[in-house]
Amino acid sequence: MTQFKIDKDDYIEDEEPIVLFDSNVLQIDGGGDDDVDIDDDVEGDENEGDEMYEHFSVTVDKGQSLMRLDKFLTARLEHTSRNRIQTAADGGNILVNGKPQKSSYKVKPLDQISIVMPYPRRKEEIVPENIPLNIVYEDDDIIVINKEAGMVVHPGVGNHSGTLVHALSYHLSNLEMFSEGNARAGLVHRIDKDTSGLLVVAKNEKAHAALAKQFFDHTIYRRYVALVWGNIAEDEGTIIGNIGRSPKERLQMYVFADGSDGKHAVTHFKVLRRYGYVTLVECRLETGRTHQIRVHMSWQGHPLFNDERYGGNRILKGTTFQRYKQFIENCFKLIPRQSLHARALGFDHPTTGKYVQFESELPEDFKAVLQKWDSYTDAVGLDMDEI
Repeated sequence: MTQFKIDKDDYIEDEEPIVLFDSNVLQIDGGGDDDVDIDDDVEGDENEGDEMYEHFSVTVDKGQSLMRLDKFLTARLEHTSRNRIQTAADGGNILVNGKPQKSSYKVKPLDQISIVMPYPRRKEEIVPENIPLNIVYEDDDIIVINKEAGMVVHPGVGNHSGTLVHALSYHLSNLEMFSEGNARAGLVHRIDKDTSGLLVVAKNEKAHAALAKQFFDHTIYRRYVALVWGNIAEDEGTIIGNIGRSPKERLQMYVFADGSDGKHAVTHFKVLRRYGYVTLVECRLETGRTHQIRVHMSWQGHPLFNDERYGGNRILKGTTFQRYKQFIENCFKLIPRQSLHARALGFDHPTTGKYVQFESELPEDFKAVLQKWDSYTDAVGLDMDEI
């Protein structure tokens, strides 16, 4: 049973610095890492990550004459309609000198403008598919989905059917946003193909812009549950390390410990249960980089259980006994994917402004593997203090 509750005690407020660019050289600060077309579960363009917004920053030229804000931005942002800019302004997503401004604001020389918008539409032939969805909550503005492992969020290379977008295009076919062949319809974030759990999708442009702004501001609450290899020494902690594409393995992301490359990434973790050779942890995301939890945990020497891409699909801790090897193989069969579930998601409702939080139970494959470990540790009598 998926639970719904309203609680703002865990509200996150964290800011990354906004870099201002000369208006003659517009650049995009996307929601994630550069060139993330590294996997069939995270196909995307440059600057995409798990958060799907784009951010433009502009310093107005000294010689600029007075001009409406929406007209000014439409002239300077390629492939961006005036209507899209006006929607952003209506949602408070355009800041001028640090303050929200409406479309009618008159731009002045040296004004510093920051605008956040959902990613632009990506035209693709979307054939709606009647795929069952686990809908946790729905109203006129948003729909919250509990995604099953194995489903890709949106179309990409090698994934032109069977995605969440195809399913939403069927279930929401009466809505304009989902009937125009947009491969990113309503999306503001995504989770990996083989990760299960909660996603929020916007049902109209106003909600889309409002949610994108919250992801940019890092005020979205996201809590995951993961089973990782090894016995983590600390009961809780924070992992900080820039994440970018691996310089050696193109299909992997990588932590640049010296900060020389990649993008700032922060993961908070807390141990939920120790099984000796593996540990059940709760991870709270402060940023949303591609494969963030998987990469951070692997970097710390604790790859996710059965995460093939980051080396968790082999025995990393335990004994050499054949019975133990068979036990692990049986566990891998129970959860044939990385052991990661997006358990909680919280945000300010785009229309009411009230904080809402959604939670979902662990899926059956995750429960089954935990039961296996419960039985194993009880049977062998593992002393956690000696491991």
